[in-house]
Amino acid sequence: MALLANHIAVVTGAGSGIGRAIASGYAREGAQVVLTDVNADTVAAAAQEIRAAGGKAESFALDVTRREDCLALARQVAEKVGQVSILVNNAGITRRNAFTADAETVAKDWQDILAINLDGIFNVTQAFLAPLRARRGRIVNIGSIQSFVHLRTPSSVAYTTSKHGVLGFTKALAAELGKDGVRVNAIGPGFIETNINAQVRAGNPALVQAFLDHTPLGRTGKPEDIVGPAIFLASDLSAYVTGSIVMADGGYRTV
Repeated sequence: MALLANHIAVVTGAGSGIGRAIASGYAREGAQVVLTDVNADTVAAAAQEIRAAGGKAESFALDVTRREDCLALARQVAEKVGQVSILVNNAGITRRNAFTADAETVAKDWQDILAINLDGIFNVTQAFLAPLRARRGRIVNIGSIQSFVHLRTPSSVAYTTSKHGVLGFTKALAAELGKDGVRVNAIGPGFIETNINAQVRAGNPALVQAFLDHTPLGRTGKPEDIVGPAIFLASDLSAYVTGSIVMADGGYRTV
């Protein structure tokens, strides 16, 4: 039997990259998937790709920074799709400006990154909390190696702060919702090849090499490398796992 049969899963930031890969993986395991993304066209294409492969998928445009939109989407999903039992908080952005850069640029980075990476997780989780509690559901948050460390390569203070926050949110929510049977965990990707870092990979090979030199497996990750951990944390295989983070970083934090 498929590991996620009879589940309805919401995945944010599912138009590309890690979110798109997780949504496809969940569909292959029998879940009915609700894909959301700020880009309506890309998320619609991702849902169509799942349906063409025989899976069940619906897509919705969503800006996770808009709390009222998240609440409205939760009502719409309840009416049109059903009661959500899995939530993947994947939507996020990164920028790599030093804190000592132009003050206005740094302030804008801070506002935008925390609004999406941290406030967005709060908004979406709160919106879907009722069905998740009713179905003793599972929440999977996408953290980072920067949930623990600030990389030695040039990186945004705001991004590191946001991903530390994701881990803190995960642990706090796991402690609070455990009595309801809701499990809350996170995944900590390392350097994963996605659209978000495509420009950096193309224009700054030294930065990529710095990651590889610190990664025992000696390669960058692919979005598909996050799918297995995401299926594990959403399925009954992890029935006694909550408040944890599964690192998928090629061993980055071991050295």
